[in-house]
Amino acid sequence: MEKQEDFGTNKDGSKNGEYCHFCYKNGEFTAKNITLEQMIEKLAGFSKQMGMSEEEGREMAKKVLPALKRWKGQGAP
Repeated sequence: MEKQEDFGTNKDGSKNGEYCHFCYKNGEFTAKNITLEQMIEKLAGFSKQMGMSEEEGREMAKKVLPALKRWKGQGAP
């Protein structure tokens, strides 16, 4: 995330430095019941929009997502 509009928002409207605006709005996750594996596949589907292959996106998601508080301890599949 590079621009301010990329960041999600907390309940008070302030920017959240951990999660993007697609995943976190108004202090809540937008996909509350999604699993880590499902989120990795979802992000892999956006890879082409970010200029990389689906496999590159999947590998990046497997490295980044498990480090976030939401997914800590779940490990990448």
